[in-house]
Amino acid sequence: MLTQTIKKIPFYISIFTISLFLFLSIFSYFIIPDKTTNANSINLIIKSKKPGFKKMFFENVSPEYNLKDFFFGSNIQNESYAIDDYEIINDTILKIINYDDANNSMIDEKIIVIKSDSNLHNNVHNIKQFINEKKFIFGTDIYGRDLFSRIILGIRVSLSIGLMAVIISNLIGIILGLLSGYYGGYLDKIIVWIINVFWSIPTLLLVIALSLAIGKGFWQVYIAIGLSIWVDVARLVRGKVISEKNNDYVFSSKVLGYNDFKILFNNILPNILPSILIFSAANFASSILLESGLSFLGIGSQPPTPSWGYMIKENYQYIIFGNSYLIIIPSIFLISLVLSFYYLSNYLASKNN
Repeated sequence: MLTQTIKKIPFYISIFTISLFLFLSIFSYFIIPDKTTNANSINLIIKSKKPGFKKMFFENVSPEYNLKDFFFGSNIQNESYAIDDYEIINDTILKIINYDDANNSMIDEKIIVIKSDSNLHNNVHNIKQFINEKKFIFGTDIYGRDLFSRIILGIRVSLSIGLMAVIISNLIGIILGLLSGYYGGYLDKIIVWIINVFWSIPTLLLVIALSLAIGKGFWQVYIAIGLSIWVDVARLVRGKVISEKNNDYVFSSKVLGYNDFKILFNNILPNILPSILIFSAANFASSILLESGLSFLGIGSQPPTPSWGYMIKENYQYIIFGNSYLIIIPSIFLISLVLSFYYLSNYLASKNN
C-alpha cells in the first residue's frame, strides 16, 4: 500500500502543478501587479533589478479597470514614475528625484504638475497618497518590466498554445487514422504514405518550415505546431482501429444497420479514447516545448507577448553576468509545466496497460 502511494506521488504533484498553473492562467490579472496588456509597462530606471527589489512610485491618477480588463489586461497606461526621493513644492507641483545607486549621485530630476482631476483639493497630504512602495517579487527585466507579472502571463501563453495545438493535431490525426484503419485499401495506402512523409521530417524542422511559411505570430504558432504533431496520433488511431474493427461489437453494429459514421464515432472511437488522451498529454508537453523553442529562435510568439521561450532568448547571456534569475525563473516554470504533463501521460499509460 505504501509502495503504491509513493509511486503516485509524481502523479499527485503533476495534477497539483497543472491545476495551479491553470488557475493562475485564468485569473492572471487578478494576481499580477502590472495589469496592462502583456504586462508591458516599461521603466528603464528600474531595469534588471534582482528579486525582492522595492521602489517608491508616484502615480498621478489611478486608472479604473472594468471586469474585461481583469481577464485580458488594460490598454490604459498609468502615469507612473519610479522615485528615490521627492519634494512637495506646493499643492499642485511635485519634484521627484532619482539617484545612481553605484555612484550615489542624482541622475534624474523631474517636476510634475498634479492634474486637476486628481481630487487633491489643494491638500499636501493627498499628494502623498499617490506615492507608494512596490515590491517586485521576481525582480525586473532588462526593460524594467515586472518579471513576476510576465512570468504569470507566460503560463497563459503556454497553456493556450498547448491546448490549441493538441486540438488541431487530434482533429487531423483522429479523422485520418479512423478513415485509414477502417476502410483500408487504396485510401489506407494514400494516408499511410502521407503519414510516412510527415513522419520522416524532424518535428522541429517541420514546425520551423511551417512557421516561416505561415508567418510569425501568436496564432500562427497554434497552426504550425498543430500541423506538425498529428502524425503520431494518426498512426496510433489507425493501429487501434485495425484491431478494433474485427471485434464482435462492430459486426453487430453493421448487422443492425448502423452507418459507418456511427460505427466509427459512437462505437470504435470511445474504445480507443484512453490511448488518445495519453498521447494528448504527451503532445501537450511537446507543444509547449516547441513553442518555447520557436520563440527562442525568434519565429514564435513575438514581443511584447510574454513567452517563456522569448524571455530565455532575451536574457540567456546574463546567466554569467550576475542576473541569472532572468533566465532561471522562466526556465523553472517551463520545466515544471512540461514535466507535469509528461508524468501525467506516463501515469495514464501505466493505468491503461
